[in-house]
Amino acid sequence: MPTRDGGGVPTPQPIAATVLVTFLCVASPGCAEIALLPPDKSVLDLHVHTAGIGAGGSGCFISRGLRGGHKFGWYLGAFGTSLKELEREGDAVILSHISARVADSASVSKAVVLAMDGVVDAAGELDREHTQLYVPNEFLAREVRRFPNLLFGASVNPYRRDALQRLEQVKQDGAVLVKWIPAIMHIDPADPALTPFYAKLKELDLPLLVHVGQERSFGPARDELGDPARLELALEAGVTVIAAHIATTGRNEGEDNFKRILPLFGKYPNLYTEISSLTQINKMGYLYKALRYPGLPDRMLFGTDWPLQFFPLVSPWYQMGRVPLRRLSQLGKLDNQWDRDVALKRAMGVPDAVFDRTWEVLKIPRE
Repeated sequence: MPTRDGGGVPTPQPIAATVLVTFLCVASPGCAEIALLPPDKSVLDLHVHTAGIGAGGSGCFISRGLRGGHKFGWYLGAFGTSLKELEREGDAVILSHISARVADSASVSKAVVLAMDGVVDAAGELDREHTQLYVPNEFLAREVRRFPNLLFGASVNPYRRDALQRLEQVKQDGAVLVKWIPAIMHIDPADPALTPFYAKLKELDLPLLVHVGQERSFGPARDELGDPARLELALEAGVTVIAAHIATTGRNEGEDNFKRILPLFGKYPNLYTEISSLTQINKMGYLYKALRYPGLPDRMLFGTDWPLQFFPLVSPWYQMGRVPLRRLSQLGKLDNQWDRDVALKRAMGVPDAVFDRTWEVLKIPRE
């Protein structure tokens, strides 16, 4: 039976993971070369989203455009909630769902849940009219404390008039990184005006997880701001930069973003990437290319981009022809989304060191 930790979160016994791995291997001839799941809950997911409508006084909001579009219903279902539940229980109920699913995972022990700052106006204040999704740091920092298996990922738009003070506050509140999506937050990472912000990130030892490449999960996006070449100012400042999704999809200056980021890894030892979303149907083949690029697996970290793990966006069967059929069949039987993502990426050739390195780069001690 599961135990419960101090926060009341169900935690599977370590033996559960071992039994599951053993069963999956025994069930398939030739499986011994790699178990689908690690032998214990040893994985950290650094890329997990939440959202809200402002219920329960969270301060979250979703723009009218997003709420009126077809994606809103998809995302509610992917979060495992409904509009009625949010209105009744408050936005923090999504965090309860995340924590329960992570606790149910045989492979993932902790997840970094990401706040999301908005667009900032000329006065350095939040521009609600042009912000598509807002998840305040204050709300998230407070709520994740209730769940020992969740960590606080902050988000601070550097154009806020008090951005440096906000960085100090999120560090004090336990943030393990700062997250940007420049294309929807209207941040130019190459803007020299951000130099003091980068200096503060380095001083506070806060990594910057930044979306690079095309952005299609939201509404209108300024994709030129997702050009990986714009990261060089932060990298020159010594910030630990984690380029989300290896800049897959989209083009800038006539060149694929994926090709544009590759030379930066040889130039900057403080540049990392993460492999969230790389099993999605619109990013087929990129992970295999990245795993073959010399030295790039040594800069990879693990993330899922949860809740974007639903069919038809993601399916193990999209890897048919690259992953043996017996493994795809086994993967399809894994109910837990985190386990399925870990197992699929391992089957695709992601080395164990990628999962280990995520803890090291974020400087989070393993329990």
